[in-house]
Amino acid sequence: MERRDRAAVATFFCAEPLAAGRTATLDEGETRHAHVRRIGVGDCVRLLDGTGAMAWGAVVRLTKSLGVIDVERVEQVEPLPVVHLMLPIADRDRMLLLAEKATEFGIASWRPVLWRRSRGVSPRGEGPTFQSKVRGRMIGALTQSGGAWLPAVYPDAPLDRAIAACPPGARWLLDAEGDPPPARPLSAPITLAVGPEGGVESDERAALIDAGFVPIKVAPLTLRFETAAIAGLALARAALCPTVEEARV
Repeated sequence: MERRDRAAVATFFCAEPLAAGRTATLDEGETRHAHVRRIGVGDCVRLLDGTGAMAWGAVVRLTKSLGVIDVERVEQVEPLPVVHLMLPIADRDRMLLLAEKATEFGIASWRPVLWRRSRGVSPRGEGPTFQSKVRGRMIGALTQSGGAWLPAVYPDAPLDRAIAACPPGARWLLDAEGDPPPARPLSAPITLAVGPEGGVESDERAALIDAGFVPIKVAPLTLRFETAAIAGLALARAALCPTVEEARV
């Protein structure tokens, strides 16, 4: 098959195992997406399973609610250097926006934190039903961005539990009173903690600092939580990207 250009080939998510010489089935949502994209039988498509597998194949059947792909080739894509995100349980729409953008930055995990000031937000994004919406937004962002790995989505957690589950590595607390981001080079993993609207309480900040989080300032002005998270992710990704000289080693 010749059409493997990421920009030219329509991409779909398929949660089932992908293997060359076998067929893969699109669910109803992805099949609707195929119709919107004007995909037809015989067209070449790309499939992602969210766990690093990237496949190419041809559509052999397409009904109103079912799409079947004859898989011709499968590649395993290495994950990006690991970046974890601890975000606030906050306004639903803004959390969903952040879910899209964080997926585009290739985060490894998404852990919503119930900060003390999160309790006053309404309507806030929490619970299993909302997590399903988050996953749906992440799938859409993954297929659009050309990534191969879906973030692990963890249940809502209070701050102490989120800190206890935080993996080893560099830890940043995005904080308007923090220092500028550290100079390169940095090594993965990096965990970013983003507080709620209005900021973290003094005891919450102390708990994070005690756990090794370094306050980092990403802008000269006060940012909304989703803006701060996006800026922090951009800085972390840039810090983890090798220079031309490093890539040649």
